[in-house]
Amino acid sequence: MSVTAVILPVLVQVGLTFVLLFWLGGSRFGTLRAGEVKVKDIALGERNWPKRVLQVQNAYHNQFEVPVLFYVLVVLALITRKADMLFVVMSWMFVASRLVHAAIHTTSNKITWRFQAFLVGVLILAAMWVIFAIRLLAAEAGV
Repeated sequence: MSVTAVILPVLVQVGLTFVLLFWLGGSRFGTLRAGEVKVKDIALGERNWPKRVLQVQNAYHNQFEVPVLFYVLVVLALITRKADMLFVVMSWMFVASRLVHAAIHTTSNKITWRFQAFLVGVLILAAMWVIFAIRLLAAEAGV
């Protein structure tokens, strides 16, 4: 499998993170500029931001939780040469689940839908880790 094929889903995931970061920054700046929130009100806590800003903030923060395990796995799969077509397909499925999760988080924020998108992504990523571990251990055992 080409390195580009393996890295492309990572680039999309990183792109999502940056989109949410810039959206969050713009939302916060706009809220401050409009006078909806004062700097002194946010200095001691994030609870003073409007609900909409908190939604984007939480979606952004989520990109540094489960996706970290994805990034590590991609690096390990590349180093050990265990990334194949199945790995790439599952990577795209994971990233798609993260895009859906972020979309739900920043729009309707329906907890049931958001949890379902989150769970799908976690299950895909867990399966990726299990497959990687089996392949790595099988290779070490000479199977």
